[in-house]
Amino acid sequence: MTTAPAPGTPYHRLARTERHRWWRPLLGTLLILGGTFVVLCLLAGIGTAAALLAGRPDGPDGLPTLGTVGDLALLLATIAAALPFVLLAARWVQARPAGTVSSVLGRLRWRWLGWCALVAVPAVLLLLGGGIGLLSLTGGTDDGRAVDSGWPGWAGFLGALVVLLLLVPLQAAAEEYVFRGWLLQAVGAFLRTPWPAIALQAVLFALAHGWGTGWGFVDLTIVGGVLGWLTIRTGGLEAAIALHVVTNLASFIGAAAVGDLASEETAADAPWQMFVVSLLVHAGYAAVVLWLARRHRLPTVAPDRPTPAPSYPMPAPGHPLPGAQGYLMPAPGHPLSAYPGYPTAAPGHPFPNPAHPAVAPGHPLTGPGQPAGGTGQPTVAAPEPTQRSGAGETPIEPVD
Repeated sequence: MTTAPAPGTPYHRLARTERHRWWRPLLGTLLILGGTFVVLCLLAGIGTAAALLAGRPDGPDGLPTLGTVGDLALLLATIAAALPFVLLAARWVQARPAGTVSSVLGRLRWRWLGWCALVAVPAVLLLLGGGIGLLSLTGGTDDGRAVDSGWPGWAGFLGALVVLLLLVPLQAAAEEYVFRGWLLQAVGAFLRTPWPAIALQAVLFALAHGWGTGWGFVDLTIVGGVLGWLTIRTGGLEAAIALHVVTNLASFIGAAAVGDLASEETAADAPWQMFVVSLLVHAGYAAVVLWLARRHRLPTVAPDRPTPAPSYPMPAPGHPLPGAQGYLMPAPGHPLSAYPGYPTAAPGHPFPNPAHPAVAPGHPLTGPGQPAGGTGQPTVAAPEPTQRSGAGETPIEPVD
């Protein structure tokens, strides 16, 4: 059984439910790390076995390799495997709805994700185009290395493109669920202010990409901080996921187009030129996303819990109340919906039932438009008018 966060809870505090205990975030972190490591071992074993069966050559580590695209697919799938473990840790360990990792509404807001993706596409094009342009103006990379390039052909490019389109969105989303989702909320469960959680996940995000250049490390730390801040200000992971997915897709597809997927360089190896462009582009992305969030009146805290509608007992079919506006109908089989043997009045009565004995004509219960006598039922004969006399009652003769 899960416990939902209290209404008005901000995103970074969604793990702080009534069932929160100090050990739950720690145990959940162990589950995520352990589960991802197990998947890593399984995929590595499967990849090695497949390479051996296919007679593939050995790689730099002495193990058979599946080739550039195959090895990249295994790496992306391993990172993506962390996503379900984050959701399981939230539900099983922290006893809260798994969707609270996605947003304050307890689900991924797909329409808002689409809006953020529309902003992310031009932002990433500016990032890559501006970075390449500034590198050209300033004399290339800071170490002067040239990048080998070459068109791999349509068959090689399209094969890589299919793998990238299938796995990169899952890989990028998994990183956001781990850093901007789980870590942000795990630390936020202990602290009311979000800034320590934002700082910690940003540094760990940069370290996860390895150490390349000082500029690259600072850039990744700032990007992680901006995305963490956006996550809290918008109440969900959608803005961070959209930018991360579009950035990775553009980078990988560009590398595939020039046959450079085997490169081991990451964003951590960025020179100072890319740092400058990245700082401007990510600041602009954050400003536009926050403006859109205000325009769409995006909820940034957990909403009020809906009040259950009251359940009223319903009378039998034919009662004048069924169908009245706002009146709740009983479910089929409700004891009052068709109570066996329940007496009802004759046809035409407000409580009709053909099985009920009908009243006689002129009975006080009959009225205009109400026929006397039920179908197949005997009617009661109307008594003749009488007058009292000393010897008893004698019929009153009609007057001509």
